[in-house]
Amino acid sequence: MNKKEIAEIKKLLLPTKETITRIAGCYVSAEKEKITTFSQSFGLLEEEAVFKYLEIFRKSLSGTVGKNLLDMEFPNEEEAEGGKQQFLYRLRQSHLEDEDLLNQFYDKVIEGYVTPENYLILLIANAYDVPGRGTDQIEMYDASEEVYDYFQAVICPVDLAKPALSYDRETTSFRSRERDWIVGMPAVGILFPSFTGRGNDIHSCLYYSKNPEDLHFEFTDALLGCQSPLSAGLQKEAFDLVVEQSLGEKCDFETVKEIHEALQERKEEHEDDPDPDSLGLGDVRIILSKAGVAEDALEGLEAAYEENIGKDSTILASNVSAKAKFEVHTPDVTITVSPDRTDLVETRLIDGRKCIVIPITDEVMVNGIHVR
Repeated sequence: MNKKEIAEIKKLLLPTKETITRIAGCYVSAEKEKITTFSQSFGLLEEEAVFKYLEIFRKSLSGTVGKNLLDMEFPNEEEAEGGKQQFLYRLRQSHLEDEDLLNQFYDKVIEGYVTPENYLILLIANAYDVPGRGTDQIEMYDASEEVYDYFQAVICPVDLAKPALSYDRETTSFRSRERDWIVGMPAVGILFPSFTGRGNDIHSCLYYSKNPEDLHFEFTDALLGCQSPLSAGLQKEAFDLVVEQSLGEKCDFETVKEIHEALQERKEEHEDDPDPDSLGLGDVRIILSKAGVAEDALEGLEAAYEENIGKDSTILASNVSAKAKFEVHTPDVTITVSPDRTDLVETRLIDGRKCIVIPITDEVMVNGIHVR
């Protein structure tokens, strides 16, 4: 799913839409025991509760595509009878009205989700009459050809409120406030099926993780059976290793600076694309070539790519290109430069020593003090 498709579904999670049919949940202890479960019509909720639940589910559609929000495709074996995709499909078809399926879902989550705290599993069922669009991309609500039938599931941490003093009107005094169990914003969530091409895509789901560096692989394996992608940080590390291993001794300062500029150029070229820009082996080869790396220096690229990323796997350009800075590190010094001014930094041999040189063209401040 791209940003526009996610935003379109997120707009459904408003009190005025009234398309959500059912909500269900299970409160689980840190010891993996079910404390309580519930299932009811969403329309019977109190108004204040509706606002809080919608806020929670909107949060699971927030963040950066490719970091917090990931498309997960089901392998063929999970779409066969008894597979994990088939189970999610049955749950979706039930519109969350089958208590047995709901309890099976809770059990699968409890089995795979690892956390030291209490948590709340929440699900909603929704149906969206997808409006058609004309050639001018204006929505035509009387030209709907498909109903997007889906459910969302989230896992929210439940923590004790912080101890505090509160004012007691009856005794006109301040007392220690009773600590309640508070439901937090979701740590993870899924949307099934995906809303790809503005329609039902039962072969994939959208996965949300609040922490892009902790994707809860054990949970996705247990519930989804999908191949877990590299996190954004691991994609950056893998790309860096590919460059270092394939270039070897030729991985010098000027070459890495040129690679940075080639990545920035590609980022600008794809800035208006609706879908995230993915890099495969061929794309990385083109980027290195644009950076001036000779063809004979790329002999080890394929092996390095296969070892660190995977032969047929891709990474996102946004995860490997520095968005806001160009950094140079030594054990004792860090230099940060605007990404479009890498020309300010160069290496020179001065008095027999290799140095990083930055020309002074504007005012200079040291610890907030202007120096001459």
